[in-house]
Amino acid sequence: MSIDTKTAAKVAKLARIKVEDEALPALANEFNTILGFIEQLNEVDVEGVEPMTSVTPMRLKRREDIVTDGNMQDKILSNAPDAREGFFAVPKVVE
Repeated sequence: MSIDTKTAAKVAKLARIKVEDEALPALANEFNTILGFIEQLNEVDVEGVEPMTSVTPMRLKRREDIVTDGNMQDKILSNAPDAREGFFAVPKVVE
């Protein structure tokens, strides 16, 4: 797959990035370099390789999904600059 300057301009527009016309060939070249690297990764044989969470062996920590704290609404809201009717009050941002 090859990216031309027209496609690079379209990608920049979709990403809402302003790219000058003279910079489009360099951007298209960068895209082609990235796609070339991805194609190289597709050639790697990963048959039988287990997914990893890290490069060092580790197990994900697991815990019981139980509620340990609760009924502290007054304590939590005491830190709020403005609390009303048991909730945090925030300024209105949409008219």
